Amino acid sequence: MSIQIKRVLTAGVAAAALTGSIAGAQAGAFALREQSPVAQGAAFAGVAAGEGGASAMFWNPATMTKLPGWNSQWGFSTVLPNAVVLPLATTPTFGFGGSGNIGLDAVIPSSYSTYQFNDWLWLGMSVNAPFGLATKAPLNWSGQVYGRTSEAKTTSIAPTLAIKINDWVSVGASFEAVRMSTRLTSAIGAPAAAAVLPGAPLAELKGNSWGYGFTAGITLTPFAGTELGLGYRSQVREDLSGTFINQVAVGALPAAAAIGGAYGIKSKVTLPDMVTVGLRQRVTNDLTFLAGFEWTHWGRFNSFPVCLTSPAPFAGACPAPLALNFRYSDGWYASIGGEYKWNPALTLRAGLAYEKSPITSTVRSVRLPDSDRVWATLGAGYQISKKLSVDVSYAHIFAKSGTIDIVAGHPAFNGLPYHATTKGHVDILSAALSYRWDDPGVTAPAGPIVRKY
Repeated sequence: MSIQIKRVLTAGVAAAALTGSIAGAQAGAFALREQSPVAQGAAFAGVAAGEGGASAMFWNPATMTKLPGWNSQWGFSTVLPNAVVLPLATTPTFGFGGSGNIGLDAVIPSSYSTYQFNDWLWLGMSVNAPFGLATKAPLNWSGQVYGRTSEAKTTSIAPTLAIKINDWVSVGASFEAVRMSTRLTSAIGAPAAAAVLPGAPLAELKGNSWGYGFTAGITLTPFAGTELGLGYRSQVREDLSGTFINQVAVGALPAAAAIGGAYGIKSKVTLPDMVTVGLRQRVTNDLTFLAGFEWTHWGRFNSFPVCLTSPAPFAGACPAPLALNFRYSDGWYASIGGEYKWNPALTLRAGLAYEKSPITSTVRSVRLPDSDRVWATLGAGYQISKKLSVDVSYAHIFAKSGTIDIVAGHPAFNGLPYHATTKGHVDILSAALSYRWDDPGVTAPAGPIVRKY
């Protein structure tokens, strides 16, 4: 392996430690869309066709062939969410009040590197966080039996390759390893008692695992100025293992303290697959129209039994109260945007998008009160030199108000009816630095210069 290729791999993996610390869901359910500060400026429209530079490989690995030479892009997104749950007077625990802002601010990093090996082969590496969630409600509030703290964190590492078949067709694929960790806490005990007692006993479930998947994609350039892209991200099966700690008895289970510690647990959780299509259409030499559509198979994220692995008297049991029940529907995201070259150095972007949430009123919970939303974005890029450019973007998410009705038939129902309304919005500030390591005057390493077809 050449020194250049080793550096590409090292540059990508170097961000893994940072990425693993991130949580904060800003796409449908607990998916994260903050993978590209560049593409965010145009609401991620056209990203599967290459909008976003090196970071477009997250959605479609074939887009790497649009980048000559050896490139890296590093991005950071600061996410400032606001989500509030307000109980209705029909809720028995109404007097304990609402949640306040349960959203936690987060910084989400990403890293991408691509290397053109010859005139037809590209190698790459990406490190990012495809899923994440972080919400925290007060210790004592009206919905504490359904959630206090919720955390889910992921780190994805994906070595990638792309092949340029000819001047108008490229394909790409990657292998993806996803590290996942989760922690969920709530009040425990008889629902009515736990809901009204200050300092109600705690239940905590946490686990982690590695899961594996792949991405694949194709780009087409049927006419000069027209670029089309199609990308697919596979489902990822996570075999979570960890512990369950309870301070009072749960069903047939005694309090963890009574057995001398905690219960060992395991569960199989399936993260959804996703299809993205994109269009980049040059209108004039300075103006480019962008469009995109993304479909996510959240219907896979249904119900997952949690089984006990220790201590011995309970190993093999899968208590119904511990099951992870979600029952999401499929979600989608549609966007349009534009890119305008103000001058040779400055590029301006803007975009608008609508996102259909996979979480409906029949399954919405206090842990993740997600709803349909509108994205409005602005961005700018500046070419500092032939090798270095910087991009910044801003997104505001207008979330639709929703309702929570946890009653018999709801996946989280444990005996306490809970009715509430939700409201929220999100602000995202992002920046990216892109650098070309080789001489921009050289489009490929030594090797075949022109390939005939």
